[in-house]
Amino acid sequence: MALKVAIVGRPNVGKSTLFNRLVGKRLALVDDRPGVTRDRRYADGNIGDMDLTLIDTAGYEDVTDDSLESRMREQTEAALEDGDVILFMMDAREGVTSLDEIFAERLRKQDKPVILLANKSESRESGGGVGEAYGLGFGEPVAISAEHGEGMADLYAALVTASADIFIEEIDEPDKPIRIAIIGRPNAGKSTLINRLIGEDRLLTGPEAGITRDSISVDWEYEGQNIRLVDTAGMRRKARVQEKLEKLSVADTIRAITFAEVVVVVMDKDNAFDVQDLQLADLVEREGRALVYVASKWDLEENPQARMAELKRMADDKLPQLKGSPFVALSAHSGRGVERLMPAVLKAHELWSVKVKTKDLNDWLSMATQRHPPPAVDGKRIKTKYMAQTKARPPTFVLFASRGGNLPDHYLRYLTNSIRESFDLPGVPIRLTVKGGSENPYAAGGAKSGPERYKGDAKTAPRKVRKKEEQESHLPGKALEQKKTRVAKPRVISGVKASSSKKAGSSVAIQKGARGGARQVSRSGRIRTGQKHAPKK
Repeated sequence: MALKVAIVGRPNVGKSTLFNRLVGKRLALVDDRPGVTRDRRYADGNIGDMDLTLIDTAGYEDVTDDSLESRMREQTEAALEDGDVILFMMDAREGVTSLDEIFAERLRKQDKPVILLANKSESRESGGGVGEAYGLGFGEPVAISAEHGEGMADLYAALVTASADIFIEEIDEPDKPIRIAIIGRPNAGKSTLINRLIGEDRLLTGPEAGITRDSISVDWEYEGQNIRLVDTAGMRRKARVQEKLEKLSVADTIRAITFAEVVVVVMDKDNAFDVQDLQLADLVEREGRALVYVASKWDLEENPQARMAELKRMADDKLPQLKGSPFVALSAHSGRGVERLMPAVLKAHELWSVKVKTKDLNDWLSMATQRHPPPAVDGKRIKTKYMAQTKARPPTFVLFASRGGNLPDHYLRYLTNSIRESFDLPGVPIRLTVKGGSENPYAAGGAKSGPERYKGDAKTAPRKVRKKEEQESHLPGKALEQKKTRVAKPRVISGVKASSSKKAGSSVAIQKGARGGARQVSRSGRIRTGQKHAPKK
C-alpha cells in the first residue's frame, strides 16, 4: 500500500497544480480563480522511487455555518484524518496571511508529520515569503514551484524523512473494478445517490445547483464485486455553457463517459427525457457504453404506476436505438428504491460483455435472411455469406456479403434489431460492420494477384530531332538560300531504299520489266518506260 499524502492549504495556493504534477496527469481542474476544487479527490502518484496516494482538497475556510464553504471545510478535515503525511502549502509571493496562521494552529493539533511547502518560489519576490514561513512553527519550509517542477528533490527528501517511522501495510492488488459513471443535468441528485449507495457523506451535496465540478472517483465493494463510482458535473445545453471553468467540467464529464463501462443517466421525474437528457443518452450510445435510466426524487410522485408506464413509453419512442434499457425509479434522499439500482447495473454490464457463438450467429443469419431477404441493388441480389463476432464491450459483429457496400441502411437496422431480440440483448449498443466480397482477388491489384510482372522497356521508334542548322529560317532571304543548298534524298519504293553511295539524279535499277530489261527511275521519281528521242551524238 502506498503512503497517503494529504495536500492542504488556503484557497488558490497551488494544491491542485502540485497534485497534477505528482500524479503525472491533468486530473484536477486548475484555474486562476480561488475555490475551484470542492470535493476531495484521491489518485495514485509517485515522486522518485516512492509510491504515493495523493489527496487533493478544497481550500480551507474558517467558517462553521451551513454554507457551502463550511461543507468544503468538513471535506478538508476528513482528508486530514485519512492522510499519513500532511503537506501544508502556502503562497511565497503573498507571504503568511491570517488564514495561514489559523490553519497552522489547527494542524498543530494533528498527531501526524506536517511538511511546510512554500509554493510559487521561482521568482525573486518570493524570498521574503519563504522567510516568513519560519514563523508558522513547522521547521524549515521547502521552497517549490508546482507549475515549473522546481524543488521536487527537496520535497522527496522531506517525504523520506517524514515517513521513516510510518508503517505501510502491504495488501494484495484488488481485482479490476467495474467503472460506473453517474451523469445528468445539474441538481438532479447524482452526488446524493452515490452517498446513499456507499453509506457515507463522501461527496459534497446541497440545494445549490452545480456544486460538483470535478469527476470524482469513489471505490466501493458491492457483494464481493469491486465497484468504482464516478460522480460527474452536471451538463447543461452547449449554448448555455460560456464560462471557461464550466467548459472544463463538461470536458471532464465526457472523458468520464469514455472510460466508463456502465453509465447511469439520472433525470428529474418531472422533466425526464428533456432535450438534454436525450442528447446525453445518445452520447452514451455513440460511445458504446451500457445504459441505465434513473428517475430521481420518486418519493414526491403522487401517481407512480402511471408515471412509470409513461416514462418507459417515452424512452422507447424517443430513443429506439436503446430500446429495452433498464429503468429504475428511486429517491436518493429517502433511500426508496435504491436497492434496485445495483442489480440493474450488474445485469446491464453482463449483457454488455456477452459473446455469441459463431454457429448460433450463422443459424440466426440464415433464418433472418429467409424471413426478410436482402433487397436487390441495380437488379442484382445481395448474398449474405456468414457472420462472426469480433469483440465484446460493446458487442461488435462483422457480416460478410457479396457487394456488401451496397447494403442499404434500413436492412442493417433490421439485422441489428433482430440480433437484439433473438439473443436477448435489450438496451445494449450493437456495432454491425459489413464487408463485401465481390472483388476478384486474382485480378490486378487484388489480395492474391501477386507482384506485377516486369514487361521490359517499351520499344518505340526514336523521335527524329532536327538539328538547329537544319531548321528553316523565317527570314525570306535565308529561307531561299537554305532551299538552294538543300540536297534532295531519293525516295524509297516498294520497301527498298536507294543507295546513299549513288549520286543524285542517277538511274537506279529497282525491278525487272516484263521484257527482262531494267526499269529506270528519273530524278523526279517517275519510272521511265522508254526514250522518246535518240541521244545526241
